[in-house]
Amino acid sequence: FLIVGLTLVHLTFLHETGSNNPLGIPSDCDKIPFHPYYTVKDILGFVLMLSLLVSLALFSPNLLGDPENFTPANPLVTPPHIKPEWYFLFA
Repeated sequence: FLIVGLTLVHLTFLHETGSNNPLGIPSDCDKIPFHPYYTVKDILGFVLMLSLLVSLALFSPNLLGDPENFTPANPLVTPPHIKPEWYFLFA
């Protein structure tokens, strides 16, 4: 209830006074446009993270794997904790 109350108080004050500029930048020459700067920055970050993920997957794929994946499988020995489902018990 406290968060809802504080949200309502915040929205009330925002509705009365309106949204303003907290940075206090009065001139337009200090502002930078969104499209060429932030889109290029976001695309560059996406490409860097994607290249990191691809290099991790291609050059060391077993780095984040589970150690149980490297034990050889024996089809003649079943682990004791594996039980069939209840509907297979009557077949």
